[in-house]
Amino acid sequence: MKYTSTRGGLSGVDFEGVLFAGYAPDGGMFMPEHVPKLDRDTLQLWSSHSYRDLVKEVCSLFISPEAIPRNDLNDLIDKAFLRFRHEDVVPVARLESGLNVLEMWHGATHAFKDLSMSCVGQFLAYFLKMNNRHVNILVATSGDTGSSAIESVRGIPNIDIIVLLPRGRCTEIQERQMTTVIEDNVHVFSVDGTSDELDVPIKKFFEDTDFVRQHSIMSTNSVNWARVMVQIAHFCHGYFQCVPTTAGETLPQVEIVVPTGGAGNMTAGCIAQKMGLPIQLVAGVNRNDIIHRTVQHGDFSLRDTEVTLASAMDIQEPYNMERILWLLSGADSGRIKQMMEEFNVKKRLQLPQELHQKLLGAMTSCSVTDDDILKTIRRCWEENRYLLCPHSAVATFYHYQQFDSGNNKPRCCLAPASAAKFQDVILRANLTPEIPQEIIALMEKETRSIPLSKHDDWEKVLREKIESIGQQRLQKHRQM
Repeated sequence: MKYTSTRGGLSGVDFEGVLFAGYAPDGGMFMPEHVPKLDRDTLQLWSSHSYRDLVKEVCSLFISPEAIPRNDLNDLIDKAFLRFRHEDVVPVARLESGLNVLEMWHGATHAFKDLSMSCVGQFLAYFLKMNNRHVNILVATSGDTGSSAIESVRGIPNIDIIVLLPRGRCTEIQERQMTTVIEDNVHVFSVDGTSDELDVPIKKFFEDTDFVRQHSIMSTNSVNWARVMVQIAHFCHGYFQCVPTTAGETLPQVEIVVPTGGAGNMTAGCIAQKMGLPIQLVAGVNRNDIIHRTVQHGDFSLRDTEVTLASAMDIQEPYNMERILWLLSGADSGRIKQMMEEFNVKKRLQLPQELHQKLLGAMTSCSVTDDDILKTIRRCWEENRYLLCPHSAVATFYHYQQFDSGNNKPRCCLAPASAAKFQDVILRANLTPEIPQEIIALMEKETRSIPLSKHDDWEKVLREKIESIGQQRLQKHRQM
């Protein structure tokens, strides 16, 4: 398997190359040069697999045995899931009103990003140890990415991680999960800006290919292909958990509802669909509705980011839409390059009609208000004594809409985070939060972060930090 940029400037890249990359040098994003197909026999075989085994099967399709031998790959994935609290890793809660909730939050930070990030951390450690090299990971977060990235690499001697968090725009628990990790290789910046604004200096870094190469900079945002790759298994697992037990020779369709921010998970769903998994996709967004407008009207245009109860989805520039459009365009890199360059200049883009129709064929969408989120959390509690996080409530709102109107097709709602991380939202729903002991303990821990104001030159500060890390490593090496 080789990889290519969505903008056509680079192709023939192996898995190790894309793992250690962020954006491609031409500003595009890496995707596999071809998408493997799953035949009916393979799907039938996979239907009895555990979540762990599905991750192994999916990854083996995109990672050649020359890059990571299959036995090593299996061991790395087993190790990645050792810290998960549930034996099944990703269980399904089967609730009233036909609601199936895929609980993706049993990892170290109570968020779904632990699933892919824990695997990425193992892949990185594998190659770094083999090649005796060091990397700097640069991550901007809207909530959960930063803490998951930190947990996946904390304490690893040949990795330094720099995280930019949007101060005051995450929950207190999300911030503390980042700022209480006091490790020499963890560097957290608390920035006065939105998550979209934090993405700007990150992208500028990766356009400076000389600096990136000199300082071995990479990203584990969902820009990183390996994150998206692992997430394909979510859709396989959710599908097989929700296929009716009466299914015969022909596997039926299942609707999978995806709370959507940067669209990394939606990209994984589109790839699973392209591979032959019989799923229908629903993108659930909050009031930051660029994906909803794109799906419904072909209107991919920026608006101001609004602060909502589903804070990790407060994104108006979902960069992974480039991957989705590339996939739906038939890998037409020239066209995608032209479209994205127009979008980067004008901050708006009207999709060509035929591409919009393909998008509509791949998914539908809904936009959910804060009031909808609170009502959904209360209804789920009243019917099940089960607490939803606000992001999970976005998906569940769509399910309740469909169920109440008589649409009872098999449906799986992805739950990306534990309600325990969103105590304020649970209280606003007039309910009592259930808080695990490890989250209570966060409030007593020492915190450490570097503040950045709107007036600071963020890119300059980050460059100086990366150069400082390099100098410190050089001094340590000379002292050895």
